[in-house]
Amino acid sequence: MKKIAFASLILFSISTYGQTVDESAIKQLFDQALTKGRSYAWLEHLSTKVGARLSGSPGAAAGVEWSRHEMENFADTVWLQPVMVPHWVRGQQEVGRIINSKKIGTFDVNVCALGGAVGTGPSGVSGSVVEVKNFDELKQLGEKNIKGKIVFFNRPFDATKISTFAAYGGAVDQRGSGPSEAAKYGAIGVIVRSMGSNLEDYPHTGGLRYAPNISKIPAIAISTRHAELLSQRLKEEKDLQFYFETHCETFADAPSFNVIGEIKGSEYPDEIIVVSGHLDSWDLAQGAHDDGAGCVQAMDVLWLYKSLGLKPKRTIRAVMYMNEENGLRGGIEYANQATLKKENHIAAIESDRGGFTPRGFTMSAPEGVKNKIKSWRPLLEPYGLTDFGQEGGGADIGPLAPLGVPLIGYLPDSQRYFDYHHTREDTFDKVNKRELELGAVNIAALVYLVDKYGL
Repeated sequence: MKKIAFASLILFSISTYGQTVDESAIKQLFDQALTKGRSYAWLEHLSTKVGARLSGSPGAAAGVEWSRHEMENFADTVWLQPVMVPHWVRGQQEVGRIINSKKIGTFDVNVCALGGAVGTGPSGVSGSVVEVKNFDELKQLGEKNIKGKIVFFNRPFDATKISTFAAYGGAVDQRGSGPSEAAKYGAIGVIVRSMGSNLEDYPHTGGLRYAPNISKIPAIAISTRHAELLSQRLKEEKDLQFYFETHCETFADAPSFNVIGEIKGSEYPDEIIVVSGHLDSWDLAQGAHDDGAGCVQAMDVLWLYKSLGLKPKRTIRAVMYMNEENGLRGGIEYANQATLKKENHIAAIESDRGGFTPRGFTMSAPEGVKNKIKSWRPLLEPYGLTDFGQEGGGADIGPLAPLGVPLIGYLPDSQRYFDYHHTREDTFDKVNKRELELGAVNIAALVYLVDKYGL
């Protein structure tokens, strides 16, 4: 009995010692990030000096060069991974207008073209408006009631959803597929209520997906406040007319790059842990939360290791993906290259939910992997991470799933994200320094544990 008790005491002591060492290492990471971290200064430059970075644009090219140059200061190796990306240009300012209301007369409303949409040209599109909430209503109306008209998709976020990402998921199909669904019945254009949580004066852009063998019709987003106005006018004036004008164009695919930097592992260099964000952003603003924040957080993970002299067992790789917003070409190409090179990724982490207060991590992984990560919760809880129960990873790391790679998404508080998402308001001044830094170092803390114990 004494031998058993002594052995148990040794095991307890080893376990306690290991936990104490981990607590100390994680505390060191936090102290460094919150006093000397680089993420906020980097984000200021990326947002205000480089600015909007839509795939194929000069801003995207500048973002590539900036992130490559910065990572060369602290990563062991930095390289550019070529990828061809879509090249869509918005053109001159869009026009949206209610033109014959008996109550408000001619009234300008705030609109923007959806990403990838065809333009109307200078003649614009005008016609009667048919309001629907979903594709079933569209089908019930049929060609008889839709042909030659403009379809207005006006389904708001479900305010009862605590997660605004769940609310977004319940509404975004009307933006992505709405134009083609309406075109099936002869619509000449589409207006989509912006994907926002609140009533706002500015529209939210975002990508659409034209279905093959269906006519491509122009499509715009309207601000949520003006969506409410248009809906009210339609209830009172069935013959209301609407006019909109867009000048967007799609050009031939353009060359671009994923930007990759890594610190080589000292014991298992062939085992790779990815931390990542997407470098491209929509063209309306600076792309600070979406996804400049994720990029600089990933970069800061490498910088924290380097600045503290930490030598990881496994290779830690920061990836700035290109073209998440309107094609996912960067994520697909990265996974293709990983397959060709037979690389062994043991985990892929993505930050693409804004630079807000940390809440936890989402996971798409086998139960054993999830349980191992959840076992580290006591080490991470003191720093605000409590939610480890949601499924999910990230769009850019998604193509790694068929390779059996565990996918992990950084999960910050979501309540304000869709105030800024895909809008002119996504600017550096909307990002809180401490929240951004806490996100970066919470990711670094998880990387520390994955690197030390594996998955």
